[in-house]
Amino acid sequence: MSERTLRTITVNQIGYPLDGQKIAVFTGTEHDFQVVDVDSGTIVFKGSSDAGRFDKASGVTLHTGDFSEVNTEGRYRIEQGEGLASASFSISDQPYHELQQGLLKAFYYYRCGVELTEEYAGDWKHKACHTAKGIVYGQPDLQLDCSGGWHDAGDYGKYSGPGAKAIADMLLAYELYPSAFVSAIPLPESDGSTPDVLLECRVELDWLFKMQDSATGGVYHKLTTLSFPGLDVMPEDDTADLYFSPISATATGDFAGVMAMAARVYKPFDAAYARKCLDAAGAAWEWLVQHPDVPGFTNPPEISTGEYGDGVDKDERYWAAAELYRTTGKEEYHQAVLQLVQLAFPKYSLGWGDMGGYGTIAYLLNGEEQADRALYASLKEGLVAEAQRLAEQSREEGYRISLKEEDYIWGSNMLVMNNAMLLLAAEYFSGDSGFADCALDHLHYLMGRNVLDISYVTGFGDHAVMNPHHRPSVGDHVADPVPGLVSGGPDRGLHDEYVVEHLQGKPAAQCFVDHELSYSTNEVTIYWNSPAVFVVARFNQ
Repeated sequence: MSERTLRTITVNQIGYPLDGQKIAVFTGTEHDFQVVDVDSGTIVFKGSSDAGRFDKASGVTLHTGDFSEVNTEGRYRIEQGEGLASASFSISDQPYHELQQGLLKAFYYYRCGVELTEEYAGDWKHKACHTAKGIVYGQPDLQLDCSGGWHDAGDYGKYSGPGAKAIADMLLAYELYPSAFVSAIPLPESDGSTPDVLLECRVELDWLFKMQDSATGGVYHKLTTLSFPGLDVMPEDDTADLYFSPISATATGDFAGVMAMAARVYKPFDAAYARKCLDAAGAAWEWLVQHPDVPGFTNPPEISTGEYGDGVDKDERYWAAAELYRTTGKEEYHQAVLQLVQLAFPKYSLGWGDMGGYGTIAYLLNGEEQADRALYASLKEGLVAEAQRLAEQSREEGYRISLKEEDYIWGSNMLVMNNAMLLLAAEYFSGDSGFADCALDHLHYLMGRNVLDISYVTGFGDHAVMNPHHRPSVGDHVADPVPGLVSGGPDRGLHDEYVVEHLQGKPAAQCFVDHELSYSTNEVTIYWNSPAVFVVARFNQ
């Protein structure tokens, strides 16, 4: 991280909603504090923080201060004696509107195969990239159109499974919280009719169609060059040959799930497109039926780009069956759900590797009338119980999130946001708003209420990530990084050379560095942004 003095008072650097709990976390010893109106200098609240406790994950003794009584719109900061102050932040009815727009706009910046013009991309414009045909690995004479979609992360690979997860998060957000998506971002395609979130997801869906083998219905696992380009290489300068990696069951299952979901969501806006999605989902399902036992994907010998290996495909099949049943009502898919759900895999996880939670949510959203009553009750009870476990864990942690010390893994911020998503799903199905309060604490952590006093979203907050491991942000010679990107966050495993050199002995939640070489803590990716979009949308209704 860039050299600066960490503030001893941490807050959500964006702000807090008018209603509900407002808490700051202090690592100093002075217990009295005051909330000050930034514009007038008026002290609007005085309080005292609670008794200190040691937080093992972050390695500090901390106190919390509650200023929930402040419920007048404005900009504020929290002060203590000796000139100590927090970031300034807003209190308003919808403090996260611009944040949601930025998190969504990030997907535009991830677009591949098209020019990003100054009109929409501003300083981060660049030429069209990766427009050549891709070679089907092992079949050098077979070359196919593969342009479009989103770059996956800090590199330029495009991956079917992670792409499906990112789309699913945003389509779920739109389904559950449609009023949060009224405002245009805007995008080149904005038409005042179809919500921008659906226009952006369609960019990736259109690319996913190209990943399906037309002969078999199976889906190629990924599309990448043989190896990653240098860190300062702009996308249009990455001209090495692109390769379709072999078909995998996990990619095919994810494809079937997200296409069945899209068929339902897009139908009111474009019935022909919805039919195309459903037909593609059905073809992918047939491939799964015909290939019941498939080994997990591993990189072909010459390919060293991200593998996204996953040896268990039962969760992806479960999600696909649940979405196809929800969209079509066909009993064959229901029977597949009833068979698959009996197998051993996580039923409430929302990660790119464990997709079972999407199957469970789809089955529950379909309603009790269409469900096997016993299974519906069991899945709902299990989802709420998992959310209760996360909420209980959050109450035990100093920064009020559901990560234990061992959970600060590569991509820990994805866990933070995935867990918040699950908490909000539990709120949706149970009506218990306490789950939303806990989810909001997770957002507070992401946006600066953490031991490093950093907003993990580029361009948002006064101490935001500035040096992500993201090739366009490194290679474009623009001082600020591409905005709206969620950084991976602390990784206690120290999985890259830079953190091995600089972070030895740090507590788990401090194993992060804002440096472009730290790919294990400071990379960015579409499926870290997507659950953040879901979570923020809940509070932008």
